[in-house]
Amino acid sequence: MQLHELIRWQWDSYSSYHRSRKNLMIHIVAVPLFWLGNLSLVVSLIATSLVAALVGIGLMLLSLILQGRGHAIEALPPVPFTSKFNAIARLLIEQWINFPRFVFSGAWLRAFKAIDAE
Repeated sequence: MQLHELIRWQWDSYSSYHRSRKNLMIHIVAVPLFWLGNLSLVVSLIATSLVAALVGIGLMLLSLILQGRGHAIEALPPVPFTSKFNAIARLLIEQWINFPRFVFSGAWLRAFKAIDAE
């Protein structure tokens, strides 16, 4: 599957895997933690800072652990990864493309409000 197909595949069912209020709240906090960690890791490579690298890795791991716990409480579990490349690609696509799209399109807020309506 090519990158654009993977992005579209993940987006097409994204809201189905993000329906729990707790998971939505976890993601709204954890995804920015991932961004900070990812950026810290990039800066650490430029500045050759071991501390920044460790902080970056720690933030990314914390973010992914939190999101994993959020997905564990969803009624519909995520589709299993098919390979290491698939795992890395899907995680980066979710963090940098589809979750921001979910928020900025208003879908996150609609999902959050829909929980009260159910």
